[in-house]
Amino acid sequence: MSKSSIKTIGVLTSGGDAPGMNTAIRAVVRACSYYNLNSIGIREGYDGLINNQLSKLDARSVKYIINRGGTFLKSARSDEFRTKEGRMKAYQTIQENEIDALIIIGGDGSFRGASVFYEEYGIPFIGIPGTIDNDIFGTDYTIGYDTALNTAIEAIDRIRDTATSHNRVFFIEVMGRDAGFIALNSGIGSGAQDILIPEVKDSLEELFSSLEKSEISGKNSSVVVVAEGEELGNVYELANATKEHFPDYDIRVTVLGHIQRGGSPSCMDRVLASRLGIAAVEGLTEGKTNVMAGLQSNKIVFTSIEEAIKKHNEIDKELIKVAEILAR
Repeated sequence: MSKSSIKTIGVLTSGGDAPGMNTAIRAVVRACSYYNLNSIGIREGYDGLINNQLSKLDARSVKYIINRGGTFLKSARSDEFRTKEGRMKAYQTIQENEIDALIIIGGDGSFRGASVFYEEYGIPFIGIPGTIDNDIFGTDYTIGYDTALNTAIEAIDRIRDTATSHNRVFFIEVMGRDAGFIALNSGIGSGAQDILIPEVKDSLEELFSSLEKSEISGKNSSVVVVAEGEELGNVYELANATKEHFPDYDIRVTVLGHIQRGGSPSCMDRVLASRLGIAAVEGLTEGKTNVMAGLQSNKIVFTSIEEAIKKHNEIDKELIKVAEILAR
C-alpha cells in the first residue's frame, strides 16, 4: 500500500498489559491527528477485530490517560484469531470500517498473529513492543519494563526492612517466566544476596554456599530474588529446600505477582511509549510494514517482525558479574 493510500489506522493492545500502553495509544491517536489521518480504537485485542468492537478516536478522546496504567482499549489473548475463520472475520471488519493499516501494541505472540494476518490479507501493520519482560529483540527497552522494575524495587526495599528487623531470609518472586531481566536488575538495585534467573544454570549448592558466606560475613538477613521461570523450582520449593538445609533460618516467601503490571507508568516509559507510538504512525505513512518500532542507543529503529519474533534480547553478562561482586 502506497503512502498516499493510508487514510485510517486501527490500533489495538494485545496480550499481557503493561504500564505505558495507554501512553502509546495516546501517541498513535495524536500522531494520526497531526498527519490528518483517522484513527480507530479496537477493543479487547484481536477479539475486537473479530467482533467489530471499534470506536473512532481523536485527540480529545485520549486525554488524561498518559498517566494511567493498563490499557483503556482492554487487552486479551484471542484463541479465535489463531484460526483461519477468526482471521477472516477480522478482515471483514477491517473492510467494513475501511481500515488501511494496523498498529499492534503487545509482545511476540501478538506480533506473530499480525504477521500471519499480513501474509493472508496484506494488511500493513507495525508493532510496538509492550511487555514488562523486556525480552523482545530489536529494542533496548520495551514499554512497561522500567515501571515494573521500579515497582519491584520499591516492594523489595520494603520487604528488606522487615527482613532486617527480624533476622529473616526472604525469597521474593518477580515476573519473568522466560526471561530474567526484572529479577537481575531489581536484585542488583535492591542489594539482593542472590538472584536466580532462567538464563543462568544455578544449583542449590551454590545458593546454600552464598547464604553461608552471608552468615559468616555478619549479615543478619538476606533477600533472594527469584524469576518466576527459574529452572531450579518455584519460590516455595526453593524456600522449603533451604529450610531443610538450614532448619534454624526464619524463612519467608513473597510473590510480587501482578502488582508489577499495574500502576502509573514511569517517566521513562511515558517518553518511550510516546516516541514509539509516533514512529509507528510515521513508519506506516512511509510505506513500512511487517516491522516493529523500537529504540536502540536512543534512536528509533525498525526491525523485521520475523527477527523480533525469532530472536530475544540476551542478558548482559556484565550485569551477572556485577551481581556476584556486590553479593558480599
